[in-house]
Amino acid sequence: MANETKDNIEKKRKSMRRRRRIKAFRLVFALVILCLIGSAILFVGFSVYNAGVRVYNEFVEMYKGYNDRRTARVGSADPKFEGYTNILILGVDDSQRQEADTVLVLSFSNDTGNSRIIGIPRDTWIATRSYSGRLGSLYGFGGASTVVREVSKLLGISIHQYIIIDMKTFADLIDTLGGLDIYVEENMDYDDEVAGLSIHIPQGYQHLSGEEVQKYLRYKGEKLGDVGRVQRQQKFIKALYTKVLQLDTIPKLPAIADIFRNRMETSAEIFDSAHLANVLRKMSSDPPTTIMIPGSENVDGAWVPNVAELQARMSELFPQHDIIQQSDAGDADSEAISD
Repeated sequence: MANETKDNIEKKRKSMRRRRRIKAFRLVFALVILCLIGSAILFVGFSVYNAGVRVYNEFVEMYKGYNDRRTARVGSADPKFEGYTNILILGVDDSQRQEADTVLVLSFSNDTGNSRIIGIPRDTWIATRSYSGRLGSLYGFGGASTVVREVSKLLGISIHQYIIIDMKTFADLIDTLGGLDIYVEENMDYDDEVAGLSIHIPQGYQHLSGEEVQKYLRYKGEKLGDVGRVQRQQKFIKALYTKVLQLDTIPKLPAIADIFRNRMETSAEIFDSAHLANVLRKMSSDPPTTIMIPGSENVDGAWVPNVAELQARMSELFPQHDIIQQSDAGDADSEAISD
């Protein structure tokens, strides 16, 4: 009996030692697993942190490069015009000279979506240290960036983006929209065999194809000359503006976007796309305000701007108190975000 009790006690002791060893092994195993998991978490976290820092640095470099390219293309933007998006539109011919037949500034108010169109005659006289001549020929001389800088200087406003469209692409864009309804103010009859241009459009309300709209805009009548051309450009933009806002334009948007993406030259990059989309989303249904820069023709047929009158018109279009209010609103929004 005593031996059985002693054996039982010994068995219990062995069992307890075995359970202690198992518990110790489990504890060590759990600690090893925890260490491995912790190490993996630290490794993944460190890798993610390094990847994040690398992506952030690449983004900063990319954005800096974008700002440098933008400044090189359109110059530094004046903070006074942060409440507006001003886009220079150049319609260039298809010849080797690459002259700009159409020079317009399309300006949107970022808050209201109201728009304004500033027409600039292609024969506007430009005089710099390196160039003296007509604005339309400046594009072939120095490219879009040079035209942007001179137009910005001429108008006294910031130009944020530019779009360049050639005549063939322009005609295809109008045809994609289904043509345009325009009142033709006089019988247009003009033939130029050298330039390969033949214009014959009767007076009255007309539904014009892309090629006909192009001829309508290029026609230079004897009565008003380049002034009449600018007025027709402004009338065209109003008609196009109305057309774009119609519901039947919506199914055509993919084809229009394809033309913009693949067949037009523009300064806009991916960083601008969200802003431009937001501006276009707010487009007002009210027709745009249109002006032509005031001035007069000299003896050579060049358009000489009236600087004092031009400055007054620009002050009307971009009133200083509106700009200050928009700037203050932007500062308030920034402070709210930072808070």
